[in-house]
Amino acid sequence: MESKEKRFIIIDSNSIIHRAFHALPPLTTKKGELVNATYGFLLVFFKIIRELQPEFVAAVFDYPGSTFRHKKFKEYKATRPPVPKELYQQIPQIKEILKLFRVPIFEKEGFEADDIIGTIASLAPKKQIIPKIENVILSGDLDTLQLINPQTKVYALRKGVKDTVLYDEKRVSEKYQGLKPGQLDDFRALRGDPSDNIPGVKGIGEKTAINLLKEFGSLEQLFKELEIESQKATKIKLKTRELLIQQKEQAFLSKALAEIERNVPFDFKLKDCHWGEFNKEKIIDILEKFEFQTLIKRLPEMKKPEPKNLMGENLRLW
Repeated sequence: MESKEKRFIIIDSNSIIHRAFHALPPLTTKKGELVNATYGFLLVFFKIIRELQPEFVAAVFDYPGSTFRHKKFKEYKATRPPVPKELYQQIPQIKEILKLFRVPIFEKEGFEADDIIGTIASLAPKKQIIPKIENVILSGDLDTLQLINPQTKVYALRKGVKDTVLYDEKRVSEKYQGLKPGQLDDFRALRGDPSDNIPGVKGIGEKTAINLLKEFGSLEQLFKELEIESQKATKIKLKTRELLIQQKEQAFLSKALAEIERNVPFDFKLKDCHWGEFNKEKIIDILEKFEFQTLIKRLPEMKKPEPKNLMGENLRLW
């Protein structure tokens, strides 16, 4: 009996929109409507559909307002500059197009898109009878790398909206000098993350954080051994030990901020995410509305994929 695998693209929409908005010049329609983020988002969307030919697609958005992380740490993401209103004004355009492509949209009050993505990536394999499914998270940043496992990869934008890289466990290990995806929340807990204003342990840099995690495995094990003054713990430089002990509470707060939630309560049905059943004429109409003639020519590339044989030589991209 032939075994088949299904590929599921989960779009980290806000990160793609932000990247597109800042990467492209302020494109406008003849009516003066700004569409650079919308156009850039669709360039990436068309690219990943063409290259990966998924059977399932979903789009995830940040819900406006504060999240459970702000309750833990009110300064979370406080250092970020305000998002231009011109960017926010294009989000309804993108949602309208996604709905016409029949791509389901997920968002949840109090949570970030990453939390919804983490939950979907965990749920998807459980919601079907097919033995194999691969999640591919499309993102404009690297926060979701911690979700990578044998069933989940991250397709990330590297520069602009055209330069992309597909991360699996091996590529994460290469980038972070031997760390595993599951250690990246611990890594951010120690090193901190200025982009999200996650404090980390002041005085602990990237190299030290990596070395500590390679030696101890996790934040919890590191502090457990510091507490009992194990032989391994006493080999840590005195200054580093002092920093860790003094900032233990801050380190665990930072991990709570960095760790992606994977049990967000919301209604998810994999069958709702089937790709390829859109109305071509309606898509052409809306692309013409935004004057995206180049994308109209690429619509044939957005067809429903052919079934793939797991033994076929062209199946795996990683």
